[in-house]
Amino acid sequence: MRLLDMVDSLVDLVIPDDPESVLGMTKDLITLRNATDHQLAAIDASGVARKAGSTTAKLLQANGAAPASAYRWLRIGAGLAGLDRTAGYSRDGYLSSEHVDAVVRGVAHVVDRSRDPMTDADRVDVERKLLSHAISGAPPAAIGAAARALGNEVARDTGGPPPAEDRSLNSVDYAVRDGRLVGKFDVDAVIGEKLFSALDFWSRARPEPDGSDDARTPTQRRADALHQLLDCGGGQTLVSAPRTEVMVTVPADHPEAASLSWMGPVTEATAAALACDSSITSITLDGQQVPIDVSPPKRLFTGLVRKAIIIRDACCVKCGAHASWSDCHHIKHFVDGGATTLENGCLLCRTCHMAVHNTDWDVIMGDDGHPWLIPPADVDPLRKPLPAYNRRTLTLAA
Repeated sequence: MRLLDMVDSLVDLVIPDDPESVLGMTKDLITLRNATDHQLAAIDASGVARKAGSTTAKLLQANGAAPASAYRWLRIGAGLAGLDRTAGYSRDGYLSSEHVDAVVRGVAHVVDRSRDPMTDADRVDVERKLLSHAISGAPPAAIGAAARALGNEVARDTGGPPPAEDRSLNSVDYAVRDGRLVGKFDVDAVIGEKLFSALDFWSRARPEPDGSDDARTPTQRRADALHQLLDCGGGQTLVSAPRTEVMVTVPADHPEAASLSWMGPVTEATAAALACDSSITSITLDGQQVPIDVSPPKRLFTGLVRKAIIIRDACCVKCGAHASWSDCHHIKHFVDGGATTLENGCLLCRTCHMAVHNTDWDVIMGDDGHPWLIPPADVDPLRKPLPAYNRRTLTLAA
């Protein structure tokens, strides 16, 4: 039987009047659609597209598949390896490709959140838990939410960062549609706090010219605030300091319980990193949540000091990332009384900056007037100081 003969049968199909028959037919049609999707997901493994000098995604789309469907089939085909139960439900048409995709992506998400390598048994256990949601009728979005919850548990149990501070989960997606930029983002607490703080002032309601209330909706006000923010702080200069003010509250009796105004609790390391290169106001609270000390906001590493650090370091002193991607880091932490001076600052990209604050990497200022890095003992048992990246490459080149 040719597959197109099945299409002819579907064309001639008549929807019955009996509700019970309609329900049965609906189930059969959905099962047929699900099983078809499974076979389409297996096409990439054949290697036909590669032999023809193309890609499977292009092959599928050239034959009428929507891009979203084509890429979903590719994800399923690549992700079902080792997920035998999910593959069986997909092959038999029991689960839709959207549900299968949610399970595949969910398992991968949980595996990525584990700091330790995940065993095959643990991976199968994650698959079983997510499948139970799919089989019970949960929508794909709910399966994704369950995967994120499992990922948080795995990260906690293996010593990984809390989800609010896990930068590996950050994502920003956008595309131009009908001449408009449409997007979504999922970012950590620090970026979220900066976004809230940056948009708050410009998104406040303002009266209309005639004195009436602001006619804009909250979402329109936030869009206008983003426009204003881009106009005020979107320049490409390397020597301008951050323009976003962040407020951190610190309980006097529990200094480790620092909290951001918008995004909530953060770790001490994150609070210390924020203090390096932000306009930051620190408020100390007593046991009754009454402010007992307020440090005035201070714009850090501005003007000539920032420019001098960029000239001296040229790039991230740890990995060599471009200066435009780097923060100015206080070698002696600002919260510990470190001065905002050339002698106490160095360039660190965002990733290396968090590594210095969260791991045993240390930075010291050498007698030569340049920053040096001291690796953790698990990297170098002798903890031999390393010159800054630009000095290290100069030395190697010589």
